[in-house]
Amino acid sequence: MSLNLIIVLILLGGWFSSRLFQACKLPSVLGMLCFGLILGTQGQDVWPEGLVGMEPFLKTFALVVILLRAGLGLKRHVLQQVGRTALLLAIIPCLFEGSVLMALFYYAWGFDLPIAGLTAFMLAAVSPAVVVPSMLDLAEKGYGKKKEIPTMVLAGASVDDVIAITFFSVFLGMAQEPGMTWTRGLLDFPKALLLGILPGLLIGFLMIKAFQRTPQKVRATEKTLLLLMASLLLVEIGDLFQSAALLGVMTVGFLLLEYAPPIAQELSAKLQKIWIFAEIILFVLIGMQVDPTLALKAGPAALGTLILGLTARSCGVWCSTMGAGLNRKERWFCVCAYLPKATVQAALGAVPLSLSLAHGDTILAIAVLSILVTAPLGLFAIRIGGKTLLETSKGDTA
Repeated sequence: MSLNLIIVLILLGGWFSSRLFQACKLPSVLGMLCFGLILGTQGQDVWPEGLVGMEPFLKTFALVVILLRAGLGLKRHVLQQVGRTALLLAIIPCLFEGSVLMALFYYAWGFDLPIAGLTAFMLAAVSPAVVVPSMLDLAEKGYGKKKEIPTMVLAGASVDDVIAITFFSVFLGMAQEPGMTWTRGLLDFPKALLLGILPGLLIGFLMIKAFQRTPQKVRATEKTLLLLMASLLLVEIGDLFQSAALLGVMTVGFLLLEYAPPIAQELSAKLQKIWIFAEIILFVLIGMQVDPTLALKAGPAALGTLILGLTARSCGVWCSTMGAGLNRKERWFCVCAYLPKATVQAALGAVPLSLSLAHGDTILAIAVLSILVTAPLGLFAIRIGGKTLLETSKGDTA
């Protein structure tokens, strides 16, 4: 199969399946994932080499687009309003789920502690690819606007990933280097945050200055191109220094909205159009990476473990939203919004196996199962919960 043909199949098939699922009153993203699953049954061996090489870039590009859109929608006064709860949502659910899963893998599955830890926190990461666009869609329709619930969830979920990936890296280092200490590993967390946000601040202010000095000479399309290239550069820097680069990307969008609102609105409109293409690419590729036969190999024990982990996460969300001024329905929505997993599990699930670590094949199978179970569950829960559990602001269309 040629590269041209596979790209056409991804775009055309992803678009058609999304429309088909929409017509059936189902989430369009689920249609893209399902089409990716069907396309992926051909096996990665028949994929053209060009696609294998392009896949990481295409997925990163799509994530950059949606996180820029998220950053361009984060207003400072809104962040101040939801800041405490968003911070708690970023930390507590991930730690609750990761701790429970680590105990299960250590005591029930018999994994060594480092292997149990890296498996647990790989599974504990919520999916920004699912959560962020879902929250943006709800915010645009006015759901939960009065209390800024979509923004609260969006901000918390974005940092949740940073925490999960940091702990995964700590335990991976311990598995590869038995002499590595907790202290040394956990110092990577503030380092990852700083090295992610600081370049984002620098690039954000540079772009604001550049765009404001030449407002008429540089068209909105050109500004969007420069913004995307700068953001991809941030991701490359993040890969080099192992930093929270995607948080830096959101920082760029936040600064543009704060200091150059007209420009931010132009860029947001352009990125919304690009997302039509990027969304199909991202979710079809995630679906293509998932092998359902591996999920079957994981068995009922893996499913039970995932359910216990999600229960712990839900308890963490419930605790995080105490005292936030949310009613019971709104807190249940937050629980629903924190269910889906896909992006991190697709990216990191095969890492232990590729490094020949113990239980690598089992870890990959559980990662695949987590995507197949939680991505559709989370999408349905967010879609139904958004309409039934959240209030709609007056003047907004539902």
